[in-house]
Amino acid sequence: METTGAGRRAAWLPATWAVTRLVLLLFVFRVYVFPGPDVTTDVSVTYRGWYEVLRTGTFPLDDVTWQYPPGAALAVLSPAALPFLGYAHAFYVLAFLADLAVLVLLGWYTGRRADRSPRGAWVWVAGVPLLGPTVYARYDMMVTAVAVAALLAGAQHPRAMGALAALGALLKVWPALLLVGAVRRRAWASAAVTAAGLAALFAVSMPGAFAFLAFQRERGTEVESLGALVFHAARHFGWRGQVLLNYGSIEFLGPYVGLVSTAALALTGAAFGWLLLWRLRATRFTPPAPAEAAFTAVLLFTVTSRVISPQYLVWLVGLAAVCLCFRATRMTAPAVLVVLASFVTVLEFPLGFAHVVASDGYGVTLLLVRNGLLVAAALLAARALWRSTVPRPPAPFPPRPARTGRSPVP
Repeated sequence: METTGAGRRAAWLPATWAVTRLVLLLFVFRVYVFPGPDVTTDVSVTYRGWYEVLRTGTFPLDDVTWQYPPGAALAVLSPAALPFLGYAHAFYVLAFLADLAVLVLLGWYTGRRADRSPRGAWVWVAGVPLLGPTVYARYDMMVTAVAVAALLAGAQHPRAMGALAALGALLKVWPALLLVGAVRRRAWASAAVTAAGLAALFAVSMPGAFAFLAFQRERGTEVESLGALVFHAARHFGWRGQVLLNYGSIEFLGPYVGLVSTAALALTGAAFGWLLLWRLRATRFTPPAPAEAAFTAVLLFTVTSRVISPQYLVWLVGLAAVCLCFRATRMTAPAVLVVLASFVTVLEFPLGFAHVVASDGYGVTLLLVRNGLLVAAALLAARALWRSTVPRPPAPFPPRPARTGRSPVP
């Protein structure tokens, strides 16, 4: 009976995943229309346009919205693997398969030892659909699958971890942060060799592989970012800026935007400095530590970014899921906050995006709550990571013996 009960509980995980992902597919295939702006146009219009250019053997050199490292070409070209489907439908199927791959990896890793927990797989199953159909309409799902595979490989296969982290970084930069908590030098060496080899291959074979580095110079502050809250409030006090589509996203442009953007870069620099200090001080690396370090690093760089797009939450849900695969993790509270932030994210995009753009009370409240949850998650994660890996300094004086109230014996 006990075994039967455990089997039934285990069956809930894939069943829940299947039902929620079927709903997501129905939305992106437009069987049912999800409220708010159409999130699928990025695939059917933008990605499809890039696909046609990339097929000619060059990068979109004349398109400033191409702001991705050269490996992104692999994701954009990937629907060619399913020629019997249209471009957009093939892309959604591949995103679905990447989602399934993450579930399989988390389930396989959880079932190997007694010190693992199914909580990580549940975070993935529950967190992803909270973001709505956007998760299948961006290539971040594919990048997250690579990142999860890298972290799960880290303990026993550091070279594989390094290679996968390098591949992920060439897809969308942020997976380079997975190496923050890498313990073995082989992971770093493998990452360096893989990144150099792939970068050289792209540079030689396709013109404009690194043109994206120059396409963000005139970017403003994206309306969903932490810094954007300054301008959402300032608009009610006569701020004379604009909200425009700029470099592929809705941004604030106008007075003091450069100052806020510079402040965001300074905060990112401070986050990098904290991570460097942590790495120099950390000496107690428990099994969950590499995943916890990666989760913390990506949280810190997300909240300090000039852009917090909805799909960024997919990264955080994936890394939180890996952390919670370990029973001994200290990232439970930050993971819960990320899942809650995912739910608030779908409320602000796409459901309430018109309110966000208008800076009305409802839109600003959603942003305050969502960004507040992410900031709280980042601070709690950083505190937990420091406490679990950095030893406390010794007391300056030894403790005095407790008084017993008795006179000393002569």
